[in-house]
Parts: sequence; C-alpha cells; structure tokens
Amino acid sequence: MEALQHFRLDGEIAIVTGGGTGIGRAIALALANAGAVVVITGRRREPLQKTAAENPSHIIPMEFDVTDMEGAEDFARAVEKEVGDAAILVNNAGNHLKKPGGEVTVDEFRNVLDTHLLGAHALTCAVLPGMRERRHGVILYTASMASLFGIPNVLAYSAAKTAMLGVVRTMAVEYGGEGIRVNAIAPGWIDSEMTRNATQKDPERMERIIQRTPLGRFGDAEDIGLAALYLASPAGKFVNGVCLPVDGGVSIGF
Repeated sequence: MEALQHFRLDGEIAIVTGGGTGIGRAIALALANAGAVVVITGRRREPLQKTAAENPSHIIPMEFDVTDMEGAEDFARAVEKEVGDAAILVNNAGNHLKKPGGEVTVDEFRNVLDTHLLGAHALTCAVLPGMRERRHGVILYTASMASLFGIPNVLAYSAAKTAMLGVVRTMAVEYGGEGIRVNAIAPGWIDSEMTRNATQKDPERMERIIQRTPLGRFGDAEDIGLAALYLASPAGKFVNGVCLPVDGGVSIGF
C-alpha cells in the first residue's frame, strides 16, 4: 500500500461537533477530503450549510446542540438512520469564558463544562455501543494549551480541557482492546474566531503568545485538521491515549 493510502478514510462515517467554523470546519474538511462522509453539527444552521457547501458530496450538516445531553441518543440514532454507523467521533464543540477565577459563577462554570466535557461525554456514550459492536472506532477530543499549563482568566475552560485528558486516558485503556482508539489534539494558538475574540482587545496577551511560540506565529486551523486526519486514519492505528500538541513548540519552549 502506498504511504498516502494510509491516510484515506473511504467508506468511513464521521461526526464532528462544532464543525461549521474554525478548527471544527478544518477537521471536517480534512476528513471529508480523505474520503469520509462527515456529519457536522452545531447550533447555527448558516455556518454548517456554508461548510457543507465546500464539499457537498461528503459533508452533511445536522443541527444539534451538544449541551442537549438528553438528546444525544436521539441525535446519534438520527445519524445512523440518515447517514450510517459513525466510526469516527470528533468532540470539538466549545465555548470560552475569560474572567478571573474567583469571579466565575457556578452557572458560568457549569455552562463551560456542559459544552466541552459533559456534552461530549453524552454523545460519546451514544455512539460507543456501535463502535464496540463493530470493534472499530476512533474518538478524538480537541484539548488545549490550557490542558497542559496554567493560563490566567480561563478557569472553567482550563478545568474542562484538563479533565478531558483524564477522559482520553481512561477510555483509551478501557476500549483499546476492542478496536477503539481515543486521543486528543492540543492546539496551540490558532488563528480562529475564538482566538481573535480572546486576544483582539488584549494586545499584550497577543504579544506574549507570539514570543512564547518558537515558530513565532499563530497556527492555521488546517494544521489541526491534518493532525485529526492522521489520528483518525489507518496511519495512526497504533496511537492510543495520547494528547498531541500542535502548537508550534509552545508546550516545550522557554
């Protein structure tokens, strides 16, 4: 088999949450361009439809809010009925809260956890039985630099992203023997809507980011999409339970 064939996903069905914009869009396009049929989800119809139009034969938009945990099972069954059995799940949907830790309310904290962590868990539990039955599956989580070191003013986000790595490790050892791989990607600072919202009013923060990144620049969403393709494809078939930093060297720089 030629090397590039190991990155093909022909015949596979994937779900990418938060797939209409930013990193989610890049992941969806990378998987779709490698041959997978990709169901992208989100709360807003317009960005989902816009992304689907970039590869209409392989990307299918389906509105779903991951915080609707009671609806996760119904959504998974709808995907099975309309598209087929998902072999790849990318838990990417997220939100952001920039606020000093001592000022974060319980409701605000819960909202971030519901989006990044608990909603992802509900959807994972909904698709996992089918993966186990077929003994074939890949589950990916979008982690963060906040999973790896302390960043001020993102307490709830950091807690959710750090807990995510515990989920990855535990599920990797629980289900690896059943043909299901579970991994995470920790993006560095990527040029995205969320990053711009977090830095556009804080030029000092932006300068610190650039100075800390050995490559001296922001990454592109496509960088994360290609990493997700590697981990989801046969090329990554012996990679399980890891968090892959795609960060321009931030996590190892000084």
